[in-house]
Amino acid sequence: MSRDRAATAVLASRGLTLARDGRTFAALPDFDLPPGRSLAILGASGSGKSTALLALAGIRAPQSGDVEIENRALWRMTAPARDQFRGRRIGLVFQSFHLIEAVSVAANLGLAARCAGLRPDAARIDHLLDRLGIGTLRRVRADRISHGQAQRVAVARALFNRPAVVLADEPTSALDDASAQQLLALLKESTSGEGAALIVATHDRRVIDAVDATIEMRGLA
Repeated sequence: MSRDRAATAVLASRGLTLARDGRTFAALPDFDLPPGRSLAILGASGSGKSTALLALAGIRAPQSGDVEIENRALWRMTAPARDQFRGRRIGLVFQSFHLIEAVSVAANLGLAARCAGLRPDAARIDHLLDRLGIGTLRRVRADRISHGQAQRVAVARALFNRPAVVLADEPTSALDDASAQQLLALLKESTSGEGAALIVATHDRRVIDAVDATIEMRGLA
């Protein structure tokens, strides 16, 4: 990677290969993603795109290669340092939303700050929920909202700590065309407005027109 490319990329992936049951089965093409830009990782079910997203998030170690976010190599950090970095600089939106069902929507966003060692910001909570069209759910328990509403709460939580990168796994999977386009537009607008990069792992071809670039997972025999 050249110095110019390194200086402009908020996230860079190099030589990333993935293993399953001790066997290397997929590779992610090398890429650099500047702040405010969006990328879709495309692939069929089982192709490794969700596993790649976990490697980019510093959660599941790749078979080889590394990921740099803000010029820091994730897989050269200690596990505690990687966890702390993830909490503050990486926003996550996964298929299983992992909301705390026994507390309110607002409390779920506040927990994102506390888990990263930050102070919850009530104004930030209100701003994100209103922007996502779910401001009326502030005090509603997370187990009493719909799947689509929970998806929006998960997006708000991912954005809460103003991350450098937002990683989303199949965010449009449960949405109709209009709702999918609205959510993608919101993800792009929110991440771009805060100078963050957005990566979406998906098999949903509707995402292609909504992002700046795409790459395909490569299967390895």
